[in-house]
Amino acid sequence: MKLKDLYKKEITKKLKEKFAYSNVLEIPKVEKVVINVGMGRHSKEKAYIENVVNALTRISGQKPVLTKAKKSISAFKIREGMVVGASVILRRERMYDFLERLVNVTFPRVRDFRGIDAKNIDKCGNLNIGFKEHTAFPEIQADEIDNVFGLEVTIVTSAKTKEEGKELFDLMGFPFKKEEDKK
Repeated sequence: MKLKDLYKKEITKKLKEKFAYSNVLEIPKVEKVVINVGMGRHSKEKAYIENVVNALTRISGQKPVLTKAKKSISAFKIREGMVVGASVILRRERMYDFLERLVNVTFPRVRDFRGIDAKNIDKCGNLNIGFKEHTAFPEIQADEIDNVFGLEVTIVTSAKTKEEGKELFDLMGFPFKKEEDKK
């Protein structure tokens, strides 16, 4: 069953029972997924920026927006208007497809993966996940890689509390660390 159908048919009912929502619109849902890459010291290299853009396009299915510096910072050798990052915002069908691939394919491919720490959920119920290598995503072939870079995935929800967000992610199948694993 696709994640979107699973959410509509089963997850909403379970959330409504657990938190006793009076209105259907109160039930937390995933609003968007933001994939973000910082260029760091490679921000002056055109080939590196091109590699990041191509990789993000393959991972997300849409072209990323290049983030430019708003002010010059001499200590970091950054000039105003210089490319410092790239990001993609996914919504609707692409978002659900990406989340399904993230849970079912990408997490099992991450080396030494023991589960997501519950501390990665903020007080508003949003989840932040950092990847040290973009090679964990199935869309990236190992023989085509020139540079390995890290990226951050932020999943923004309409949840009001951390508990609501955690329950939503649990029901969607996100692998969290167990309490006894932390010791």
